[in-house]
Amino acid sequence: MADARRKLLLIRHAKSAHPDGLDDFERPLAHRGERDAPAVGRWLRENAHAVETVRCSPATRTRQTWDLIAPEVPAEPVVSFDERIYAATARGLLTVVREMPVNAMTVALVGHNPGLEDLVHLLTGEHVELKTAAVAMLCSEREWADADESWAAAATFAKPRG
Repeated sequence: MADARRKLLLIRHAKSAHPDGLDDFERPLAHRGERDAPAVGRWLRENAHAVETVRCSPATRTRQTWDLIAPEVPAEPVVSFDERIYAATARGLLTVVREMPVNAMTVALVGHNPGLEDLVHLLTGEHVELKTAAVAMLCSEREWADADESWAAAATFAKPRG
């Protein structure tokens, strides 16, 4: 029997720089972030396989993170940049998850803390720390539209390094 579990990949942006004069939204990746982001992509290739849909915060550091992850992912997912992800709460991110395409089995959210950590807690009941360039892979047999408390039956956490 085929694996009918949905995989939700929650990816925190890689390490960002703090240049003077830029607001938070415009902060780029630091050198360490540029090194670590491709390692996230390699981890996804080995553990999540084909990512079909990506919803990414439009902030500079999240866009750059995805741009460095993407060449390592074996498929070409449909990517969109969603303003709701930047500075979102867990409930706000949950709305984005519930809107994922019905037929997609593996999807990713590229975003920020504390929203991502809070979403992991909401969906799994686990308290985790997602450092920069960390991934939480949550699995469920339930539909995206049904995502809510205790939606995920299994969770894997990784902090790939470049």
